[in-house]
Amino acid sequence: MPEPFSYTFTVPASAIDFNGHVNNVTYLQWMMEAAQKHSQSVGMDAERCLAHGGTWVARSHNIIYKKPAFEGEVLRMETWIETLGTFTSKRRYRLTRVDDRALITTGETEWVFVDAKRFRPSRIPEAIAQAFGHPADPSSLRT
Repeated sequence: MPEPFSYTFTVPASAIDFNGHVNNVTYLQWMMEAAQKHSQSVGMDAERCLAHGGTWVARSHNIIYKKPAFEGEVLRMETWIETLGTFTSKRRYRLTRVDDRALITTGETEWVFVDAKRFRPSRIPEAIAQAFGHPADPSSLRT
C-alpha cells in the first residue's frame, strides 16, 4: 500500500455548528476535499480522469466519529486507497488533532469509476491505477 497522503489545516469558524463543535456534514466535505487533493497530487484530478473517458462517483460513505473538534484546532487529514478493483475503489480517511494526536474520525468511501458520457461503470484505466500506486495489470485488479 502506498503511503497515506496527508496535510494539516485549521478548523474554521464556519465549520462549527449549534453544539459548538465541527458539524457532522463538514467531516464528509473534508473527506471529499481530501480525495480531490490526493488525486491532484498524483496527477489524476477530475480533468485528467475525464481525459481518460471517465469520472468518479461515490457509491457509499461511512464516518465514525470518535472525538469532537473545535474552532482553531489544527487537524491532520490522511487518506489512501485501500483497494482498487476493476470498476471500484475503496478510499480510507483518518483525521487526528495535531496537538495530542487524538483520533477525531475515521471514514471510508466506495468510489465507482463511470463512463463520463453514459454514467455507467467503466473499467479503471491502467494510467489511473498506476498513478495511485496500484497494479496496472487489469487481471490483477480486484472487483
